[in-house]
Amino acid sequence: MTQQIRIGLFGTGRIGQVHAMSLATIDEATLAWICDPFIEGAKQTAAEFGGRVSADPEEVFASGEVDAVIIASPTATHVDFVEMAIDAGVPVLCEKPIDLDIDRVDALRAKAAASEVPIALGFNKRFDRHFVELKRRVAADEIGTLEQLSITSRDPGEPPASYLTESGGIFRDMTIHDLDMARYFIPEIVEVSARGANTFSENVREAGDFDSVVVTLRGSKDELVTIVNSRHCAYGYDQRIEAFGATGLLQVGNKNDTLVRHWGARAVEAIGPYQNFFLERYAEAYRLEVAEFLRAVRGLPSRSPGFEDGRAALVLANAAEQSSRTGIAVAVDLS
Repeated sequence: MTQQIRIGLFGTGRIGQVHAMSLATIDEATLAWICDPFIEGAKQTAAEFGGRVSADPEEVFASGEVDAVIIASPTATHVDFVEMAIDAGVPVLCEKPIDLDIDRVDALRAKAAASEVPIALGFNKRFDRHFVELKRRVAADEIGTLEQLSITSRDPGEPPASYLTESGGIFRDMTIHDLDMARYFIPEIVEVSARGANTFSENVREAGDFDSVVVTLRGSKDELVTIVNSRHCAYGYDQRIEAFGATGLLQVGNKNDTLVRHWGARAVEAIGPYQNFFLERYAEAYRLEVAEFLRAVRGLPSRSPGFEDGRAALVLANAAEQSSRTGIAVAVDLS
């Protein structure tokens, strides 16, 4: 029997709960430690999923009882916890973004590159089986040379006002997932253009952010990527990708809970609403993300995105923010 991998979980908020649930479905891993300054949250999570609790991350690393850690704590803690994991020689899966400040990320860059410790970034959409299939078929030349990529991502409803003030803005919080997906298909992005608008949310406006954005990326071979984001969507969680090439098109549409269709006097081919929550849409992807990280922990080849992918997505998000404020396309160098 394969020895179980002991996991330390930092943060017991919404995304921390997602990872705890994912770990509960994976036989080769066990939740050994749960760390959160909100100790009651840690205790509640431990009561459901097991593990010892602490408010002190140093205690977790010093215990010698974790083989890997998952960082699902607030963004401001990510850089410090990643560095602690590197120093302790413990593999780490860190939620995006690495930090809101690119200078803090770059200050850790050389150390991360020099370390043999696996560092994975939480871009879960790379593990959605439909997007993976799309990527495989593009790579298999089913549509010829990829010329245009269109990514649509609209949330069913805007986040709380308290979250908006700490999120880093829509480009670093929401669009960053789609920027990483763009690089999943077209790694070499050289230019970013973006426009933002305030069309419906006073909370977002008061936070100095946009509720709707459109981003255009240009690849090194003149490929074009369009990203459309909105903080609300009346018909559910809108998650689509379209790849257009010289000889055809491939598309991933939205998911429903049922394949049943209804025909009647008022509508034909009527279906139920799209899935309305990120966990419904990406529950499998989160499990596969953790499972792939565990391959890296075991020293096996892994396709998990790494530190450089997290840095690149933040560089692109910063460029989109700059372009949206200035109206000027921004050249980027991801090297």
